[in-house]
Amino acid sequence: MDTKYQEPAQLLRAAYEGSAMAPLRQWLDPTDVMGAYAVQEINTRYWEAQGRRIVGRKAGLTAEAVQKQLGVDQPDFGVLFDNMRVADGGNLDPTSCLQPKAEAEIAFVLGANIPSVNTTAEDVAVAVASVHAAIEIVDSRIADWKITFADTVADNGSSAFFVLAEHGLTLTGLDLERAPMTMTINGETVSTGVGAAALGNPLNAAAWLARTLAERGEPLHAGDILLAGALGPMVTLTPGDRVHTIIGGIGECGFTYGEAV
Repeated sequence: MDTKYQEPAQLLRAAYEGSAMAPLRQWLDPTDVMGAYAVQEINTRYWEAQGRRIVGRKAGLTAEAVQKQLGVDQPDFGVLFDNMRVADGGNLDPTSCLQPKAEAEIAFVLGANIPSVNTTAEDVAVAVASVHAAIEIVDSRIADWKITFADTVADNGSSAFFVLAEHGLTLTGLDLERAPMTMTINGETVSTGVGAAALGNPLNAAAWLARTLAERGEPLHAGDILLAGALGPMVTLTPGDRVHTIIGGIGECGFTYGEAV
């Protein structure tokens, strides 16, 4: 691994414990895909050495409008660790975040490995054990969310935490593309969307993720959790917020952004 990426990787890790940092322009051009994933990889290996366990992956930038905003033509991915999961109905301590936002997603739990670099949406469908409503709590270690594609990739896809509905469904008979999403905060609707927002179908996003990881020699495995991308706009969180999402025909989940009482 190129040693020039060690410094930005260390600075990103330090930002988790303190305050957000400036964008990574000194080390990464805005669309430097290889360099950005190199930084992410350094920190992934570091955190694994610290005892964190990988439980899945997240797809990001699955909406065309967001890709255009960041000047790229592809999604990105980040790693999900075991200690990023917030229990459905649980609490997330605000002191563990810097500038968090919530977005509703459809998630898959795999029942089989997906090793092929030619994986299709149909292949993913065969491998899916259960489908869940989910909320991703994204965060950025880059000040004021002034991110480029390289910034967000290096920063583990701007990931932080996630909530997975306790109960999932089998894929049979579900209409993922047209599944309507509503997210509320403190009972007020703050975001709406539909399953097709994730690359036309969340299975498409999962297939892209499977192909990309297989090409990197890190294929998806049975038991992995996949977050397939936001179905609507992300919303800034304020301490005390009660966040809840319903995805029609699939399920619901929620959490409170505040210390447990």
